[in-house]
Amino acid sequence: MLSVIVIVSVGMILGFILREKTKVFVINEKLVMYAIYLLLLFLGISVGSNEKIMSNLDMIGIKVITITVGAVTGSIIFSWILFNYMFRGKDEK
Repeated sequence: MLSVIVIVSVGMILGFILREKTKVFVINEKLVMYAIYLLLLFLGISVGSNEKIMSNLDMIGIKVITITVGAVTGSIIFSWILFNYMFRGKDEK
């Protein structure tokens, strides 16, 4: 856990130092997307090679869909409420 905190802290410091360099952020954005794609690939390989998950996929699938729909619905509702609370009144003033 300490290594994660150190890595994030170093990243924040570098981001603060390099905040004026827009080219660095364009490159960083692309690298982050490729890293996410690579992590998703490895996650898929890990799930696909797990026999227990693959044999219970029909049971797991129903639970996952239910949790996903609930999470997305809750996020949309909360975002709408937060948006109305934070930004709706500023246009009228």
